[in-house]
Amino acid sequence: MLKPSDNWTWYYDEKEEHLMLDLGDSMVFKTNLSRKLIVDCAIGTNEFSVDDASAFQTYKEQIAYLELSEPRQAELALYCAAAKRFHKPVQPKSWFFDSLSNGDSALQEGDFVHLSTANSSGTFIILEVGECASLCASVSLDEFYLTGSKSLEFGQAIKVMHDRMLPINHQIHTRLVAMAG
Repeated sequence: MLKPSDNWTWYYDEKEEHLMLDLGDSMVFKTNLSRKLIVDCAIGTNEFSVDDASAFQTYKEQIAYLELSEPRQAELALYCAAAKRFHKPVQPKSWFFDSLSNGDSALQEGDFVHLSTANSSGTFIILEVGECASLCASVSLDEFYLTGSKSLEFGQAIKVMHDRMLPINHQIHTRLVAMAG
């Protein structure tokens, strides 16, 4: 599995029009964050910080519970770390989602939640917890349909009010234990 390094560097690539991560040894990771989704400080070069490494580790540990290949786990953990640090602040887009709970305020970074719309239902990982809403990312390899024509791809982030989220950490962790036992 990929291990963070203080030699990693974030940069915005004008040609690719996306935030990139230079992993050294001629390896570059293209994030799913285009120019319109990132904060201004992401333009230029930024070191992969201790906070980035900590976030990556948090996500990596949680993502290990998912039924994803190791390369997909690393990809998702990097998408999550990039979004946590560089995603523009956005307003919740809760109108897409069904109300599922009373707004659990005990959510934490790295928790898994279930979200559903009239067109899809799926698992998301919390990237950044807010008072009433949190930034989260889809962990499904399949598209998550917000509407018949608008969807989220694997690792793509969206901000959602807590009353639309159903915490499912216990289900995800239990499933892995049951498979191993």
